Amino acid sequence: MTSPAAALREPEPAARAAHDRMANAIRALAMDAVEQAKSGHPGLPMGAADVATVLFSRHLKFDPADPKWPDRDRFVLSAGHGSMLLYALLYLTGYAAMTIDQIKHFRQLGSLTPGHPENFETPGVETTTGPLGQGLGNAVGMAIAERHLAAQFGDIVDHHTYVLCSDGDLMEGISQEAIALAGHLKLNRLIVLFDDNGISIDGALSLSDSVDQVKRFEAAGWTASRIDGHDPEAIASAIANAKTSDRPTMIACKTTIGFGAPTKAGKASAHGSPLGADEIKGAREKLGWTSPPFEVPADILKSWRDAGQRSKGTRKAWNDRLAALPADLRTEFERRIKGELPKGFGDAVRGAKEKLAAAPKEIATRIASQDALEVLTVAVPEMVGGSADLTGSNNTRTKAMKAMSPADYSGTFIHYGIREHGMAAAMNGMALHGGIIPYSGTFLVFADYCRPSIRLAALMGERVIHVMTHDSIGLGEDGPTHQPVEHLAALRAIPNLHVFRPCDTVETLECWQLALENAHGPSVLALTRQNLPQLRKELVTRNLCAGGAYEIAPSIAGHARVTLFASGSEVPIAVEAKKLLDARGVLARVVSVPCFELFMALKPEARAAIVGTAPVRVAVEAAVRQGWDAIIGQDGVFVGMTGFGASGPYKELYRHFGITPEKIAEAALSKLGS
Repeated sequence: MTSPAAALREPEPAARAAHDRMANAIRALAMDAVEQAKSGHPGLPMGAADVATVLFSRHLKFDPADPKWPDRDRFVLSAGHGSMLLYALLYLTGYAAMTIDQIKHFRQLGSLTPGHPENFETPGVETTTGPLGQGLGNAVGMAIAERHLAAQFGDIVDHHTYVLCSDGDLMEGISQEAIALAGHLKLNRLIVLFDDNGISIDGALSLSDSVDQVKRFEAAGWTASRIDGHDPEAIASAIANAKTSDRPTMIACKTTIGFGAPTKAGKASAHGSPLGADEIKGAREKLGWTSPPFEVPADILKSWRDAGQRSKGTRKAWNDRLAALPADLRTEFERRIKGELPKGFGDAVRGAKEKLAAAPKEIATRIASQDALEVLTVAVPEMVGGSADLTGSNNTRTKAMKAMSPADYSGTFIHYGIREHGMAAAMNGMALHGGIIPYSGTFLVFADYCRPSIRLAALMGERVIHVMTHDSIGLGEDGPTHQPVEHLAALRAIPNLHVFRPCDTVETLECWQLALENAHGPSVLALTRQNLPQLRKELVTRNLCAGGAYEIAPSIAGHARVTLFASGSEVPIAVEAKKLLDARGVLARVVSVPCFELFMALKPEARAAIVGTAPVRVAVEAAVRQGWDAIIGQDGVFVGMTGFGASGPYKELYRHFGITPEKIAEAALSKLGS
């Protein structure tokens, strides 16, 4: 019986010659584009061209006519600096948007060929990569999404995720988190092609690293092997074998960086700068490439375009299978892939609000979040939650959620382990895959471990929700190592990220609603460990948090002389301060500010109406002042943190750092000169 690998082998030497010419088209386009741009990375595209040619012409399931086909294989260029490899492939295989003119404008403003791949700019790019290791983490999330949706919808979901990564990807710490998680979950539809060229920017990889990557992957539960990355049959055979594995697979493809360059091949000088006219001339001669810059001979282009058409029939058959599904299953699948919320979502939120109005709760907002999730995860079944080994502290798992495992991928809760960065990157991958709304939990102080992935989610505009509890000195005895003081300001500095800090159960529910409704950006919910009173006791069906800020405690009469602004656990403290001021005859009002970003997005007149005309503005937050001046002005008073926290019971800490009703009232009166 002929093995799958043997069946892929083609007659030599004609087939090898055809392969070489196709691979050299990638090399030539990469050399020419980098040279014309006077910047870029030619080494990886030239070295990995053979691997990419085999993958795209003989294995990858894709159709350039439908870049968003849900059942396509995903190809992730984790080593995003080698972007010309991907752009060349998109052009050669026939993606309409990727013209030769776009290749000529590599790294130029407004082109579809930016320095690193951007999925929101370029059709056919699956994820935005460049920060090394991120693509590998994203791919793990894509593989999780594929297995989860297949478990729920059957063989209408049946594809692989391929990653081309570099030694730099594997040196970044995130790679270990991603590799370990994928191995644990036995994500056998995940195949990593390691461009094993032994070169880093500083020179030989041996200067800084001596890890045996094959053994490393094997130790994490992967199948791993080494091959000649310039032997097309070895590449094809290894990929074929990987597709039959019951575990994720890593193929270490030994390559020569800058393959074909006469004096720079195999050297660091080929990595990150143009080769130069003389070197390119020599490379053309060595590769037998006689065409002028940016020109691909018609027969080679036809071979590539034929490769691009290879899965057209498969896509049509898939469309037919989708149409044959029972109507309710097909409708649900299409809704999830489109990212539309279920019709019953609004009713579920209203029902939960009615219960809170009828029976107010004095609980921590982390518990309020779990209460909200008990309702929302039923109303929105595509939500897949998780926690970085803090499930009981983050309260991200509901009673009805079962854990995802290699034995049952239909579960909707993932035990990520203590892998915050890998978790955040995998969530990005799930969102990019489609059909899933991922959320997860950790402590707010560990946002530092997630930040690169959160930033990329914001850049890509992906709906990813991070539940971050223990959000201030209010966590108490664990002390300053675990008490975030600068983290809210740091997260608020990221464009297109909504940072929510609700003050009670009702605001928590409303913030969850807003996070789920935001289909074009990530959200962070900063939640308390300590209990908070429910300030919102009357039923208001409108989402008051939608404007980012609103008056939660109006002045008892006439115009207020003081406006107190606060978020989260400091809102009830500000309300108590208002009572002290009112008792002194100084009229005050309180504005809750659950989301800076939504508030700043309001029209100026709407913001002005919320801020009000009181001559004294005081902001209260158990964090640093940075960011609050946009609301209270530079002359405003801030009551909060100016340094790190301390270890002790949280009520004592609030008194120690002066975040009390009495201190707030004193600060306001002092500003008034009273």
